[in-house]
Amino acid sequence: MSETVGFADIEAAAARLRGKLVRTPLLRHRLLDEITGGTVLVKPEPLQKTGSFKLRGATNAALLLDPAARRGGLVTHSSGNHGQAIACAAQMLGMPALIAMPRDAPAIKVESTRRWGAEIHPFDRHGEDRDALAARLAAARGATLIPPFDHPHVIAGQGTVALEMLEDARAAGLALDCLAVCTGGGGLIAGCALAVEALAPEAEVWAVEPEGWDDTRRSLEAGRRIAADGQADGFCDSLLSRQPGALTFAINRPRLAGGLAVSRGEVLRAMRFAFDHLKLVTEPGGAVALAALLAGRLDTRGRTIGIVISGGNVDPAVFMQALASG
Repeated sequence: MSETVGFADIEAAAARLRGKLVRTPLLRHRLLDEITGGTVLVKPEPLQKTGSFKLRGATNAALLLDPAARRGGLVTHSSGNHGQAIACAAQMLGMPALIAMPRDAPAIKVESTRRWGAEIHPFDRHGEDRDALAARLAAARGATLIPPFDHPHVIAGQGTVALEMLEDARAAGLALDCLAVCTGGGGLIAGCALAVEALAPEAEVWAVEPEGWDDTRRSLEAGRRIAADGQADGFCDSLLSRQPGALTFAINRPRLAGGLAVSRGEVLRAMRFAFDHLKLVTEPGGAVALAALLAGRLDTRGRTIGIVISGGNVDPAVFMQALASG
């Protein structure tokens, strides 16, 4: 397996995934344009089969396995969205799947992963090394480990988000000036940055993270990977990677315009806005790019701005907090 990723890999992934996943639409809303003074394009990945963009990378990686590897099945670690994606991809291809999930993962994500037919291995997020655990589980089963973000086939699959957005924008007669992407370990934004570089090279790409988990922002500023201390608010549970991946950071460092951090209150308001106006249910981590837009962190006036809403798998109690925030 090559450790490099290029735009050709994203194009190949798009062809491989065609007809197997939802091509999510490009949404617009008059109020977003009024608030920002620009043209805002929204890519709603909560409408994907498993409720997040993660199905793209997981399915692309699984489809590239040879028949012998498929017989061994898949293993990964995940707080929820990547786990669901691996479980769904495995079911699609008739493979077994084992997902190591933190004991404090949102119940809706655990149950959704189980419904796709995967076996769940609970672990302590704070006391166990998830990468080492997943490697041991895969070795014991003779399975293939597909990590959540630092994997070339996963990155290529995630890049289809921006590929579709740019194609649909072009079809509408629009050219992207800026793209804001929810960022954890950096797989989604790495694939998006590669697609933007190829199709809209003048456009800026911004990583958006929760406050205290803005390791990509700080790593970009330092020019090297920096880890978060893991002590900040874990409200955006899907974005709690402690540091950028080695491969994802190598892709992102020369291509991103920078990083932005948003507060819990800004995320809650974005979730409420998405529900009220876009008619989308979003999870906290999936709403951070929209939160940055609504908080005025991006240069928007007279520009065309792309926003990825990356997922919608939210516990009802957390969503009620968002509805109460208005």
